[in-house]
Amino acid sequence: MSKDKGQVIQALKFVAFSISAGVIQIGSFAILEIFIKDYWIPYLISLILSIIRNFTLNRRFTFKSAANVPIAMAKVFGFYLVFTPLSTYLGNLAENHGGKDFVILIVTMLANFILEYLFCKFVVYRGQENTRSD
Repeated sequence: MSKDKGQVIQALKFVAFSISAGVIQIGSFAILEIFIKDYWIPYLISLILSIIRNFTLNRRFTFKSAANVPIAMAKVFGFYLVFTPLSTYLGNLAENHGGKDFVILIVTMLANFILEYLFCKFVVYRGQENTRSD
């Protein structure tokens, strides 16, 4: 398989797994929004559920990495140490200025999708892709 074709397949897998994680995030957010009216609490809980799903599937199937799981997870955790407070603050700010919760969530999820792919590709799994033997 050519390198370009492999890159396209990898990106498509990341998209597919991100969509599945997004469904989990939107579903859990919708359920939590029924009971908790502050934007940030449902957002954080649904984001954590999405992160766990996305990390697990992408490590194994998208990047096929045998990278040390605690180290890879620590790198992803570092990403979210920056992304989560920033997106939570900006989302809460947008909500307080009349933004609709689900519009804010979708914009945030799109930003997360793009930034997380780039971070995983060039930081978390750099030099460790396709090292997993099944």
